[in-house]
Amino acid sequence: MPEKEIWTPLKILAWTKDYLITKGVENARLEAEWMLCAATGLDRIGLYLNFDKPLNETELNTFRGMIARRAKREPLQHILGTQEFCGMEFEVSPAVLIPRHDTETLVYEAATRMPQATSILDIGTGSGCIAVALAKQFPNAAVTATDISPTALEIAIRNAARNSVKIEFIQGSLFEPFDTQTFDLIVSNPPYIPTADIETLEPEVRHGDPFNALDGGDDGLHIYRQLIPEAAMHLNTGGWLVVEIGAGQAADVTDIFRKSACYNEPVTANDPGGMVRVVAASRKG
Repeated sequence: MPEKEIWTPLKILAWTKDYLITKGVENARLEAEWMLCAATGLDRIGLYLNFDKPLNETELNTFRGMIARRAKREPLQHILGTQEFCGMEFEVSPAVLIPRHDTETLVYEAATRMPQATSILDIGTGSGCIAVALAKQFPNAAVTATDISPTALEIAIRNAARNSVKIEFIQGSLFEPFDTQTFDLIVSNPPYIPTADIETLEPEVRHGDPFNALDGGDDGLHIYRQLIPEAAMHLNTGGWLVVEIGAGQAADVTDIFRKSACYNEPVTANDPGGMVRVVAASRKG
């Protein structure tokens, strides 16, 4: 990018789009707009209204730094520092899985299956996005969230404060922090990528997300085999366990529910792309 040229938003966005495409970045134009908004402090409407106004040196330097990072396939969300989920903004970092809009299916399904829940547990909360979204949906419920990572919990705590909800955060793996405590609703988006498949993922995922938040063991089902039977011991009668799954895992996860013999017949839900994204079942009486 020449140093002496006058760069307007219109000109620099055209250049950046072409440059990021050569680096393999999808949605290059839209991502360039988001980064330029962050560099200038404008929203996208403000950007369009100032398309011909030259950028100052501070804005140019900030934007150049962002583009250099994105060209190395650093996730856009890490560059911007936030990600939108269920209409709310969440802080993200390399310490937590970046919230995906497909996971909103999990939140919707949980709220639909157990609308009368007064006690909710989110296992492996990461950024806290699921727990926060459910706390918004159930303002009178006691919401608890766990994660094995203290750094992730620090981010989740800040995200709860950012979105003005009260959640009890506890460090621990799966149900280790609990003795006999039970809940009306348990949700989880566990690691479900087969270990060998992680290296085939996009650089933004395999290098941007924590390995432990991706790795589901040899077949991607390691956590489900422990989570599903143990969850039954912490569900009230009629309470629901709702889990997110990966592509092609619906039959296997449904089978794990059935073999535990603690649940009624499992149900599934598709994400907006038509893939089975959620498996859920209620605890037998």
